[in-house]
Amino acid sequence: MLQIKSFSDSEVLPYLDNLAELRLEVFREFPYLYDGDRKWEEAYLNQLATATDTVIVVAFDGDKVVGASTGLPMTHESVEVQKPFLEGGYDVSKIFYFGESVLQKKYRGQGIGVEFFKHREAHARRLNQFEVLTFCSVMRATNHLLRPKDYVPLDDFWRKRGFEPTELICYLTWKEVGETKESAKPLRFWWKHL
Repeated sequence: MLQIKSFSDSEVLPYLDNLAELRLEVFREFPYLYDGDRKWEEAYLNQLATATDTVIVVAFDGDKVVGASTGLPMTHESVEVQKPFLEGGYDVSKIFYFGESVLQKKYRGQGIGVEFFKHREAHARRLNQFEVLTFCSVMRATNHLLRPKDYVPLDDFWRKRGFEPTELICYLTWKEVGETKESAKPLRFWWKHL
């Protein structure tokens, strides 16, 4: 039976191994094409799980972790993520950042992604200090060699959740499938005003 639970702060620690595996599996797919590092994933998730005011939403099929989604105050994010907002004159203390959502393929299209957005927004609203919700999405060429023929961008899904694309772009570095070293990738921010 599918269940979706929100965890705040360190409550999620027992599931970190499962979440690291899930992130490595899903982010290897297009459009991220992340050739991941397990140690980095564990360190990242541990840092996220122990930071204040974060939320990690986990989808379970029975006892099995099949999906997860994260959210945190923008002030807890990296300099690279904060940079376009700071340069644009935005107050990052008023922004809640939706980190990532990962879901195994067989569970997609069943409403879990919608629940991820609902849970994270509800958490941000409960904190009662944010004016903007935002996330970023990797930008890929429509003719990218590794783009699957049946790939459908999530733009319409995000718009239905009330988000719109911005002109704000950050650059994050990771090693991509087929690369020998890390390289910077552009990611566009989408936002929703509360």
